[in-house]
Parts: sequence; C-alpha cells; structure tokens
Amino acid sequence: MTSDYYPYSKFTRVWIPDPDDVWKAAEIIRDYKEGEPVLHLKLEDETPLDYPVGPKSNPLPFLRNPDILVGENDLTALSYLHEPAVLHNLKVRFLEPNHIYTYCGIVLVAINPYEQLHIYGEEVIRAYSGQNMGDMDPHIFAVAEEAYKQMARDERNQSIIVSGESGAGKTVSAKYAMRFFATVGGSASDTNVEEKVLASSPIMEAIGNAKTTRNDNSSRFGKYIQIGFSRHYHIIGASMRTYLLEKSRVVFQAEEERNYHIFYQLCASASFPEFKDLGLTSAEDFTFTSMGENIFIEGVNDAEDLEKTREAFTLLGIKDGSQSSIFKVIASILHLGNIEICSDRDGESCHVLRDDLHLKHFCRLLGVELQQMEHWLCHRKLVTASETYVKNMSTKQAENARDALAKHIYARMFDWIVEHINKALHTSSKQHSFIGVLDIYGFETFEVNSFEQFCINYANEKLQQQFNSHVFKLEQEEYMKEQIPWTLIDFYDNQPCIDLIEARLGILDLLDEECKVPKGTDQNWAQKLYKQNSSSAHFQKPRMSNVSFIIIHFADKVEYQCEGFLEKNRDTVYEEQINILKASQFQLVSDLFHNKGDAAPPKSSRVNVRAAKSTPRAPNKEHRKTVGHQFRSSLHLLMETLNATTPHYVRCIKPNDFKESFSFDSRRAVQQLRACGVLETIRISAAGYPSRWTYPDFFNRYRVLLKKSDMASADKKLVCRNLLETLIKEPDMFQFGRTKIFFRAGQVAYLERLRADRFRSACIKIQKTVRGWLQRVRYRKIRKSAVTLQRYGRGYMARRLADFLRQTRAALICQKQYRMVRDRRAYLRVRRAVVTIQAFTRGMFTRRIFQEFMLHHKAMVIQKTVRGWLQRRKFRRARDAAVTIQCGFRRVRAKRRVQELKIEARSAERLKKLNTGMENKIVQLQRKMDDQSKELRTQNEQLVQVNSGLGSEVNKLQKQLEQVKSRQVGGAQVSSLQEELDRLREELREALAQRKRMEEEHGNEKMGLQQRVEELERENSLLKSEKEEMNQRILQQSKSSGEDTSGASQRETSLQKELDEERQRYQNQLKDFSRLEQRYDNLKEELSLSKFQPGHTRNPSTQSSLESDSNYPSISTSEVGDTEDSIQLVEEMGVEKAAMDISLFMKLQKRVRELEQERKRLQVNLDKMEELAKRRGSESRSSVSEQQTADLAYNNLKRQELESENKKLKNDLNEMRKTIAERASKNNSSNELQDGYNLLLSQLKSANEELDARKEEVLILRTQIVSAVQLQEKNDQIDSTKVPEVNSDKEPVDKEEAVKAYHGLCESKKLLEAQLQTQTRQHKDELEALHTQIELLRDDIEKKQEILNYTASLSPEARVEYSVQQEITRLTNDNLDLKELVEKLEKNERKLKKQLRIYMKKVQELEASQAAAQTSRSRPELMRQVTVQRKEKDFEGMLEYYKEDEALLFKALISDIRPNTVSGTVPCLPAYILFMCIRHADYINDDQKVESLLTSTINAIKKVLKKNNEDFEMTSFWLANTSRLLHCLKQYSGDEVFMTQNTSKQNEHCLKNFDLAEYRQVLSDLSIQIYQQLIKVAEAIIQPMIVSAMLESESIPSLAGVKPMGYRNRSSSMDTDAGGPSSYTLQALIRQLGQFHDTMQDHGLDPEIVGQVVRQLFHCINAVTLNNLMLRKDVCSWSTGMQLRYNTSQMEEWLRGNNLFQSKAAATLEPLIQAAQLLQVKKKTTQDAEAICSLCTALSTQQIVKILNLYTPLNEFEERVSVSFIRNIQNRPQQTSDPPQLLMDTKHMFPVLFPYTPSALRLETMHIPASLGLDFLIRV
Repeated sequence: MTSDYYPYSKFTRVWIPDPDDVWKAAEIIRDYKEGEPVLHLKLEDETPLDYPVGPKSNPLPFLRNPDILVGENDLTALSYLHEPAVLHNLKVRFLEPNHIYTYCGIVLVAINPYEQLHIYGEEVIRAYSGQNMGDMDPHIFAVAEEAYKQMARDERNQSIIVSGESGAGKTVSAKYAMRFFATVGGSASDTNVEEKVLASSPIMEAIGNAKTTRNDNSSRFGKYIQIGFSRHYHIIGASMRTYLLEKSRVVFQAEEERNYHIFYQLCASASFPEFKDLGLTSAEDFTFTSMGENIFIEGVNDAEDLEKTREAFTLLGIKDGSQSSIFKVIASILHLGNIEICSDRDGESCHVLRDDLHLKHFCRLLGVELQQMEHWLCHRKLVTASETYVKNMSTKQAENARDALAKHIYARMFDWIVEHINKALHTSSKQHSFIGVLDIYGFETFEVNSFEQFCINYANEKLQQQFNSHVFKLEQEEYMKEQIPWTLIDFYDNQPCIDLIEARLGILDLLDEECKVPKGTDQNWAQKLYKQNSSSAHFQKPRMSNVSFIIIHFADKVEYQCEGFLEKNRDTVYEEQINILKASQFQLVSDLFHNKGDAAPPKSSRVNVRAAKSTPRAPNKEHRKTVGHQFRSSLHLLMETLNATTPHYVRCIKPNDFKESFSFDSRRAVQQLRACGVLETIRISAAGYPSRWTYPDFFNRYRVLLKKSDMASADKKLVCRNLLETLIKEPDMFQFGRTKIFFRAGQVAYLERLRADRFRSACIKIQKTVRGWLQRVRYRKIRKSAVTLQRYGRGYMARRLADFLRQTRAALICQKQYRMVRDRRAYLRVRRAVVTIQAFTRGMFTRRIFQEFMLHHKAMVIQKTVRGWLQRRKFRRARDAAVTIQCGFRRVRAKRRVQELKIEARSAERLKKLNTGMENKIVQLQRKMDDQSKELRTQNEQLVQVNSGLGSEVNKLQKQLEQVKSRQVGGAQVSSLQEELDRLREELREALAQRKRMEEEHGNEKMGLQQRVEELERENSLLKSEKEEMNQRILQQSKSSGEDTSGASQRETSLQKELDEERQRYQNQLKDFSRLEQRYDNLKEELSLSKFQPGHTRNPSTQSSLESDSNYPSISTSEVGDTEDSIQLVEEMGVEKAAMDISLFMKLQKRVRELEQERKRLQVNLDKMEELAKRRGSESRSSVSEQQTADLAYNNLKRQELESENKKLKNDLNEMRKTIAERASKNNSSNELQDGYNLLLSQLKSANEELDARKEEVLILRTQIVSAVQLQEKNDQIDSTKVPEVNSDKEPVDKEEAVKAYHGLCESKKLLEAQLQTQTRQHKDELEALHTQIELLRDDIEKKQEILNYTASLSPEARVEYSVQQEITRLTNDNLDLKELVEKLEKNERKLKKQLRIYMKKVQELEASQAAAQTSRSRPELMRQVTVQRKEKDFEGMLEYYKEDEALLFKALISDIRPNTVSGTVPCLPAYILFMCIRHADYINDDQKVESLLTSTINAIKKVLKKNNEDFEMTSFWLANTSRLLHCLKQYSGDEVFMTQNTSKQNEHCLKNFDLAEYRQVLSDLSIQIYQQLIKVAEAIIQPMIVSAMLESESIPSLAGVKPMGYRNRSSSMDTDAGGPSSYTLQALIRQLGQFHDTMQDHGLDPEIVGQVVRQLFHCINAVTLNNLMLRKDVCSWSTGMQLRYNTSQMEEWLRGNNLFQSKAAATLEPLIQAAQLLQVKKKTTQDAEAICSLCTALSTQQIVKILNLYTPLNEFEERVSVSFIRNIQNRPQQTSDPPQLLMDTKHMFPVLFPYTPSALRLETMHIPASLGLDFLIRV
C-alpha cells in the first residue's frame, strides 16, 4: 500500500458498536495517528463523539465500504468483510429495493418478507433455467438451477440444505426449490411424477405444520426429500425422510399457538356430508385444539385447505376409503382428548363415565371394544417374574397415559402417511442421480429449552461442522485452481461440542443409561452430567439451578431444563392400550400398530425407525430404542448422505418477531447470522483473498489509473501486474492467479478511492476549463453589447445631423420653387392676353380674304358646267353615225364566215386528228389525280403542294388544248372536259377549305373545352381545398369531442380484447388437445414399435415437367380470325386502357382478314380477265393496241405491288404480336405495362392508317380494271363486227372513256369526302367524350357539395362517424377495385401471351396452306371439328388416381418430400395437387374417397411434423401448404362469401357434391397446431441468443462499465468443460430472424401469417430481455439503457427493411424501449416521477419500481435512486390495472388469425414436376 495512504484519516467512514442498532455509522473528523487514545468521530445526525481506542480492550472501529459497493448481490464482493458491513448490506437490500435474497459466497441468505411476492411464477423459473449462478439476481431458483446443472454436468448427487429459525421461511424455500425441479426436470413419460412430488407438500403441511408465535405455518418436523432423476435428467421418482416430529404439540399448545392444521381443517369441514359420521364440531369444543385460545389464522380458509389436501391424497393414489380411515383416526384423537376422567373418592383411582359421548365416538371411529378401552384408560398392568398385577391409576397418571396414547396414535398415523407417500413416489426405473432438499430446523434458543431444542441444536452442530469444512474446501480449491500460494486458513471446529453430546459417556449416552434405570429421574441424570462433563470447555453448570445445564454451541450459549428429558426420550405408551388398537376391526388401524420389526421395512422407509442392529425381542416395549438414539442414528445417516453429495446452502433469516412485512430488526438478524454460519463464511473469506477480479474486468475498471506509456503493451496481464505493483507497495495484499487477481480485504476500496480521486481531478480540470470558457463567452457578450450600444448611439446622433441638413436644404428648395411659381404665373397671364388679341385680329383679316375667294370660285363652276354640256352633245351625234356604218359592214362579213364554217364542219378527218392521243393523256391525267388524292389523304400538310401540282397539270392541258384549237377549231368535248376539271378543282378547293374550317372550329372548340376543363379543375381544386378545410374543422371538432368518442373506442377495444381472449382460449384448448393426442401417439408408437419397419424408396428423377409448356392444343383458322371471341376475352379484363388497345388490335386483325378476302376476289376476277384476254387475243391479236397492253401490264404491276404491301402488313402484324408477347413476359411494373400499351396503340394506329390507304388503292385499282375490261370488250366487239365506218363509231368510245375517267375522279372525290366525314365523326366522338367527362366532373362536384352540405348539417360526433364511414367505404372500394384489377390483368396477360404465341404459329400455318384454302372450302369445317374435339380434352384442373396408389401419393407428396425438392416450382404445390385430387373425388361423387383422402392427408402431415418437430423449415413448409389447402377448400366450396374474387373459370371448378365445412374446421385446427409448433421451434432457436445479443454484447463499443463481482466469477459456477457460455451478437440474432423470414417467404406462407410469426418472436425477444433486465442488477445501468435503445432501433430497422412494420411487431418492443428510456431519464424530483409515469405506459408500476431498485451506478459520480423517489412512483395511481406478476410471460402466444387469401392461380395450368414421382396421377 502506498506510504501516503492511511485508512483512518479525515472523512473516512467507520462502524461503531451500538446497543440498540448493533452497529452505527460515523465519520472521522480528524486524522488519527497510531497510539492516540481517542478517535474523533461525527455521527450521522452531526453529533460529535470521542471514541476511545485501546490496543486490547477497544480496537479501532471497522471501516465502511464505498457507496458504490453498498447493496451488492454478493456479500463477498464487499471490499471490507465484517459483521457491520454484512448487516448493513442486507438491511439496505431488504428495505430499499425489497430484495429478500442475497449471496454470501456459496450460501443464499433468504430473509422472510412476511408478504406474498410475485417472484415465483413459471416465467421466473424459465428466466433462471439454464443461467449460471451469479448471472441473475440472487434467488432460490438460482440455487436450484446450480444444483440441477452440476448434477447433469458432474454426474454427482446434489443436496440443498435449507435451515433457519421457525418462521424464517424454510418450508416455503424448500417448496419453491421442489417446484423448480418439477418444472425444469418434468418427467418424460405420462406418470406426472413431478405433480406428485408437489402434491406431497400440502399433505405434509397439513399433518406436520402448525401455527406458532413466530410463524403461521411452522414445520414441526424435519424432512429430507430425495428427488430421483433418470439419465436424461427427468424426474422419475422421489422419497422422503422425516426427523423428530413434535408429538407434544398434539396434546399441548402455548398461548396464541395452534395444533397441527389437519385438526382444524376437519373441524371446519365437519358440516360436509362425508364428515357427518366423525362427530366433529367446532375446534373450540375440543381440548387438543383450543389450548391456544385462537383457532383461526388470518387469511387462511381451513375448509379450502382440506379440499386441497384431499386432492393431493387422490393424486398420490390414496383411495377414498383410506382417506376416510385417516380422517377417522385423526378425529378419534380429538375425541380422545375430550374423554373426561373422573377421580374416585380415595384419590388413587379413577374412572370414565359410562355415557361419555367422546369415548363412544373414539371407539366407534377406531373400531375397538368400548369396555376394554374404558377399563385400560384407568388401569395399567404390572408384570413381574412370577405374576401379573392390574393397578389403578390416579387421575393425573390416567390423563398422562391418555395424552401419550394420543401422541402415539398421531405419530403412527404420520409415519403411515409418509410411508404411503414414498410408495406413491417410488419408481421401478433405475435412478441415475438425485437431488436432496433438506428442510430442517435451525438453531433455537428460548427462555425454556427442553429435549426438542437439544436435539435441534445437536443437529445444527453437525450441519455447521459439515458447512465449515465444505466452505474451507471450496476456498482452497479456488486457490489451487488459480495456482496462487496459500497457507492453511484456521476456521472454527465444533467437534469438541459434538463429542460432548454424542461421544461415549456423552450427554446422549448418559440420558439413555438413565432411561434404563427403573427409578431414573431427571435430577439424577443432571447430577451425572455435572460429574462427568465438568471439565469440558463447552459444558457449564448454572449457578442458581441444579436441574439444568448449559452447552456452549457455535452460535450461542443455551441453558436446557432437565425436566421431561427422560420421559420424552423414553416415549412410553402402555402395551394394553396398544393391544386394543391392534385388535381393531379396521384394517388400517390394525396395521398402524403392528410391530415394524415383524416384517421387513420397505425400501423407502424412514430412517428414524431403522434399527442399527438386530436385538432380541423383549416381552414388553421398555427396552426398545430411545428417541435420542434413533435421532442420533438418523442424523449420522443424513450426514453420510450429505457428505456423499455436493451441498448447496440456503440460510433463512427472520427479520422481526412481529411478522411485519419488510421490517428489519438488526439485533434479531445478527443473532441468526451468527447462528446460521454466514459470518463464519465471511470470516473464512476475509482470512484469505475475498476480492477477485478477472484481468479484463480489472483492466477495464482501473485503466484510468494508467499512464499513456503503460497502455502501449498489448498484454493486459502484464499491464495489470505493473499497475498493481505501482499502486500497492505491500506484495502480500494481492496475488496474481491464472485468470484472476486476488485482493486482501480493503484493497478494492483503496483502488476505488484512487479511481475516484483520478476522476475527481479530471472533473475539476473539466469544470475549470468549462467555467473559463463560460466566463470568456460572458465577457464577449458584454463587450459585444457595449459596442452595439455605442454604434446605435453614434448612429442616432448622425441621423439627427442629417435630418437638420436635410430640413435646411428642403427649406431652400421650397423658397426657390415658390418664387419661381409666382413669377411664372405673372408671365403666363400677360402672355395669354397678348395671344388673345393677336388671334382676334388675324381672324378678322382672314375672313375677309376668304369671302373674296369664294366669289371667284362660284363663277368658275358655272362656266365649267356650261362648256361641258356643249361638248357632250356634239360627241353623241358623231358616235351614232359611226356605229351605223360598222353594223352594216360586219353583217356582210359574218354571213361569209358562216358559210365557210358549215363546209368545214361536214369534214370528219379533222376531228379524228384532233382526238388522236387523247386517251393516253386522260389516263395520265387520271394517274396524276390518283397520286394527288393519295397525297391528300395521307399527308394533310402537303395539300398546298398537291393543289399546285394539279394547277400545273391543268395549265399543261390548257396549253395542249389551245394547240389543238389552233389546229382545229372544233373541240367541244375537250372544252367540256376542261370545264369539268375546273369544276372538280373548285370543289376540291372548297372541300379542303371546308376541312380547314372544320379543323379550325374543332381546334377552337377543343381549346374552349380545355379551358373549360382547366376552369373545372381549378374549381375542383377549390372544392378540394374547401373540403380539406372542412376536414380540418371536423378533426378539430372531433378532438374537442374526443372524450365522448373515447368511450366507444374503449368499448371497441374491449370487444376486440374479448374476441382475442376467446380465440386464445380456443387455441389453448387446441394446444392441450394436440398435447394429449401427442401422448396417445407416443403410446401407440411404443406398442407398435416392434412392427414398424421404416424405409422407403425415393425416385431420383430430376426431369422437369416445364417442357410441356409448349404443348398447346391445335387451333383452327377460324379461331385465329375469330374477333368476337378475342374481344370477349379482353372484356373480361375490365380495364379501360387495356380494352381500348386490344380492341384496336382486334380491329386491325379483322381488317386484315377483309383485305385478304378482297385480294382473293380481285385475284379471281383478274385471272378470269386475263384468261378472256388471252382467248380473244389469240383470235385477233393484231387488233390489240400497244396502249392497252401497257395498261394491262400496269394493272398487273399494281396488283403485285398491292400483294407485297399486304405481305408487309402481315409481317408488321407479327412483329407487333412479338412485341406484345415480350412486353407481357417482361411486365415487372405498372410503368412498363403502360409503356407497352402506348407502344401497341401507336403501332396499331399507324397500321390502321396504312390499311385505309391500301383499301382506297384497291378500290381505285378495281375501278380501273373494270373500266379496262369493259373497254376491251367494246374493242373486241368493234373488231368482230368489222364496221368500215370508223369515224362515226370512234367518237362515242372516246366519250365513254372520258365519262369513266370522270367517274373515277368522282369516286376519288367520294373517298376524300368519306375521309373527311370519318375525321368529322372522330372529332364529334372526342367532343362527346369531353362533354361526358365534363358531366361526370359536374356530377362528382355536385355529389361532393351534397356531402359537404350534409356533413355541415350533422353534429360533431355524427360528422366524425360519417367521415370515417365515407373514408372506410372509399378505401374499401379502392382496395377491391385495385385487387380485382391486378388479378384480371395478371390473368389476361397470361391469356394474351398464350394467344399471341398461338396466333403467330397459326399465321405461319395459314401462309403455308393458303393455296389449299382457296381451292377447298370443306377443309375449314374439318379444322373446326378437330378444334372442338381438342377443346373437349382440355385439362379441367383435376387429378385422378387409383385406390391402390393412395399410399404412394401420400408417401411421395407428404412423407418423403423435402422443401428444396419443390423450391423451383409453384409455392404450396403439394396443397394444389391434393386439392385437385379432392376435386376429382368430388367430381365422381365418391364420398369414401374424399373422406379417406382428407383423413389420410391430415394424419400424414401430423406424422411428418412429429418426426420433424425441431425442423423450422419443414414446419414452415407444411404450415404454408396446410393453410393453402384450407384456402382452396374455401375458395372452391361454392359459398358466395368465398367466391367474390373468383373468375368465371374458377367458379366452374367449385365442388359440386360435398360440403367439406367440417374438414375445413379440422384443417384450421391443424394449421393452428402447426403454427404453435413453428413458434415453439423458432423460440427454441433464438432463446439462447436473446440475452447475449440484446444485453451483453457491446453493440456500441467501450460503453459498458465493470463493477466488482464476488461469487459470480467463481469457477465452479461456470461450465468450464463446455468452454463457457456461447456469446451472440445482435447481428447474429438479426441474421437468424432474416433466415426465418426468407424461409417462410420461399414457402409461400401468407404475408399476414408471416407478420404474426414475427410479432410472436419479437414478443419473445422483448419478454426474455425485459425479464433478464429485471433479474440482473449488473445490467441495470445508464450504459445498458443506451445499448438497448440502439439494439431496439436496429430491430425496428430490420422490420422496415422487410416491410413488416405494419405487423404490430414493433409494438411488442415498446416495454423494452420504455425500460431503456427509464434507465436513462432523470430520477430525482416529483416532476421526474410524473414524466416517468407518463413515459412508461407499457410497464407496470411493479416493473418500474423493480428497475429503479436495481438501477446501479457504475461509478461514484452517478447517484442511486432514492427510496423516497421510488415510494413516490409506487403511490401514484395507475390508469390501468397492473398485472400481479412482475415478469412478462415468455410463453404467451397471441391468438393467430388465418385470413382468407384466395389464389389467382388456375388449376388447369398447373404442372407437376417429374421429380416428385407422381406418374400414376392422371390429368382430367
């Protein structure tokens, strides 16, 4: 230790003795130096005290531990180990956090709280199961788990020794230990041994426990229960040994005490019919039950306890008849005590009244002779060597004999019950190991101590000796294991005291010797003790008494009164009374009193009746073994058993003598601590190295004391060694072990002080720096404020100067402006006067000049008019004369010209020349007109160019016509054609102008409609904003009326809760049913195990059946062109967009078919025309002109071009079909689907326009061909008649050709008009659609307005309800529409994809068979018939199998299938296959087959799950398939409820003949069972990971702190063979959850069920983590709260990443999140308490208080939670009723709900892989 450190310095806290509180805390106020006689102290109440110090009489006081160590779980973790430290630590733990358990090394100290605590439930057992001792808070379950674990690990028997005073809680502790073993080590078979072991407790409490002044349920006997285990460590049996029953209590009870409980239970139930014949009344009426004057115990119902006792008897196999006999014997004892013995006159004899009712009841109940019992109750038999005498007894002697008989009867009855309990718990199986629970009395000392206290203290001396040796042994083993040098520790050995009692000529030997003396008395025995043991250091004689003696026990001095020792040791009962009982007519009574030596004792007989050696049988019972000898023998046997086992110790402490809850009496506690050996354990530990640290923990705790240079080494052991050698100078104060560092007492406190000093200096430096920074910041703020004030002041002064200068300048400007205005006004007034005078003067002169000018002008006008009239009259006269002369001359010349024209008109040669070449020109003109028409139709934007082309062509024709006219005047026909062309041109222009006009009108109207739509949209947006405002108002009003609606929501919540509870109860019953069914199956398998021969053959085929996808049924040509069927298929989709696109596609297909027919018809006509032309050409080949041949060639070329264009359209159609197929196959999202539809629409529109153009060309070509044919016929007729007058016949032909050309132009005009009409109709349709849309918008707006008006008229409550209903209705409709839309889209995509492939294939077939189709019309009919036949053979979604193949079906589909076998196929494939088999059985109306199929399916699934009961993947796989089979049975059941989402084809597949509702219920129950098994398997996998991942792993590095640990780090409590417990990280837990989620998704499990599974697992994680948090003090810190918040956020992030946040799984983590926040919030003031109560709504008050009590600061700078703050939390009322249990139920299972989810998969498209080996199934 450092030289400058002295423990007794100023401010050091110490403990000083106190007469009232045993020890009192004080503080040194002045440094103490060695040798000073006085230590100056200050008490806690600030009172000064001078404490005298002496080297021998009064040593220095004990030092107090640092506050951080106060309240430790293990007393050995304290730095200073002494009595005041132990007492203070126990007191603090008991009173502040109400912890009743504390470790003291290997001992568990249990303080009786005198209050029922909720810390013993099954959840607590599960929490402690599998944990190392010390990892959790101290508990009786931790000791039991340590014993169970060491038994399994070391294969060594274990013992738990529970001791303590009466009323300390020994019986309860032993009972809880047995409950732990019964729960953890439950029997593997159905014998329910663990229940029988627990059932023995109420029986033994009834017959062996009684109320005393110290305890309401005190055990008045000792017992050792030995629980046997098999090789698999399941309970197989048990046995019980009892020690020293307090028989005297049967006949005597002190004040405020009671007899054994069984008597009061029978009296309380005396009115029951089955107990009428016992003759019992109230317990106050019987002597043996009324001595204590109080027959009741507060809070105890004796009648109900008797019912529990009877149930326990029944469970242990004791029949009702035996129970009735037991109750008769017990009732007879009460009647025996009430028998009145009257004294005779002489006083030496007595008698019993003849009509004594109680004697009659006694004899009747026991079945004995009344007269004999009456006689021998008052007489006794004396036997001498020669004769036998009958002697009268006095009243006192008779009463003593009666009481002795009562005690003997009860003792025999007690032994008989224990024997039968052992028989019921005995097992024929071989016991592999056992755990014994010893519930034995602790050290007792009263004012009057008798034989019972002597035996009890003798037993405690033996147990204390064994305890001391075991503690010493463990301590030395620890030192040897850590390889540190050690010296022999001296410990107290009480062997001399034990020798005083049990050695030769010891107290027991002298007592037995005195009992053998006929006239032996207690006084003689006392004198022998004084003489024999006066030299012993442990024996003393009292000064004031000669009939008592003192023994100095290990705990205290005890004075024993000798009176009654001999009588109690002899335990004498008269033989005559026993013989009467042996002759009882009741078998049970007779068996009770037979000699135990007559027959061999049973294997499980009690030790206290076991003889050490055989003795000769005496004629009477006076020479049998004494009670003391029996007790010594049984005690030796018990010690041999305990020494052969590994003991575990539980020391029960009684905190006060008044049975007050959580009241601690330090004086009484110290007495019991000294008596039970706890302080001896402390002394042994303090003599060595009590404080132990592992190297990593020490490094983490004290690395703040290191320098930076010391941290360079990576070897932590070396660093720790160097640090300790530097800090502690004395090498004997610590030792370095193999894995730990060992410290002497007080060294850890010294290190903690150094650590605190280092932290304190660091805090001072931090505070200094922070305060300086704060002052600098304050200075800067003040300086900045001063500068700011100066700046504002100077600015204010500058602004004042600027205002003055500005005002001065403004004044000058105002003066200047005023003077200027004044002078300007004067100037303007003078100027206006001068201008006015000038104006009047100039006007007068001007008027004068104007008047003179007007006079001259009027004279000139008169002259001009007269001169003009004279000239015109002269001109008219000359013109009339010239005209007359011209008319005469022109008439003469005209007559001459008329004559010439008449002559020329008679000549035909000129006309023929004029018409030469006109036909070719007309054809050319017609072609040009066709080209112009085509350009007009296809491209509207080139219309001007077309018109210009036509105009140039017309000009050209005009020039030609003018040339012709110059050659020959006669051209009437050409001029008429020219006029006709002009007229057509004008009409065309008018049509184009009209079209433009219509387009402009359409554009204007469209623009107007768009504006109207925009206005409507703006109006709609305004309405929406108003609606939102109304909604906001409604929400505000709903908030104001929330109090009214909260009641309805609460009722709805309660109803939902009741529904969940009802569902939970049903599922629990189902779980119990499955468990019973499992037991039945186990027994059945055991019976048939010899007959069962496992094994099967698996088909290794891996061939896929997906190759059959291309095997489509053949479809005829008519089906390819069947537009109506295709449209009907598309209409099923119900999607407007898709319907529009697909209808265009079908329209295109129809037009292609019409074009094909038109082309065929034209081909036939053309062929006929060619044949006719050839035939006529052979007859007169020379008559065909070259122009006609060219026209025919042109027509042929045009036809070929049209055919090529048609083929091109076909190719385009195929490309479009391929594009649609590819789009359908790649349809991954709605955006791609929309893009595909848009592409299809654009392609179809372009193809539609191209088809229209081709159709017009066909019509034009047809017109030309017809005209050519007619012209050819005309020419042939002319040639055949050979008319010589060619000139006269040629003119009509030319006229006809011109007329036909004109008709062709007319048809072109009609086509243009039709096109314009079509466009006009389209525009009208668009207008109607827009009008319709406007009307719909208006209707929608009106409806919304009506809703708003209606909503405004409602009350706030009705408004909220109405808005909620509207929103729910809207969301429901949208959801249904979207769901229906998705299903129909998926369905029709598959249909279209398949049809497009078929169409592509059939189009190719059509092209190949085109020639044959033209020549034969019967073949399509044949094809149609074939198609019908194949359609009848379509797969209807059913599978047929033969009856003998049913076993193969279940073997291949259920028994042998593995999930990875069908991983690449449709999810839940087995369920679909089974349902298709069920459909076929229903189709053929075979009820036996349906029943067999479903029953065998359910049984096979159960067998598979039983075989794979720990396989998560298999369980998940069959849960998915079972639920899918259930959904299929619902979907195809024919019920309208389940058919709403079916397609018409699925409705056709519904079951026809059978109603499988009952089987649906069975499948639903099976699904629930599989779900429960799935949860069980998953929880078993993640259970070992939860605590390590959530609490122990450092998700945030270097955040956790380390505190001193005691027993926790003891090597024997760890599983060193297995390498210690496994450590898991949070990422490992999340990965495991991800594997679960991926597995369930791969198997096709419904998302709702996946969410419920995840929610259940998260509840398990929350419950286990929270339970461990509330049971471990070392993790209740601020740093753990930070770790927990981080871990829970990671779990929530995982939920979001997997779209599971809506599954309510995150809500299950709310208690854990609130617990983490509770660890981090401030916990001081009342406001903090209110904040905690409002924050931790998911935690109960009990849980909040528990966490606050466990909150542990990791250093001295953190503060503990004050007791007043915790009481403040406890006293606050809670809004909800808190559950009584502290821990959460880790096995709680939320009620599972399987929502109905129909499948969109079509059964007829299902394919079965060949790898399943189901070749015997036939597709129907």
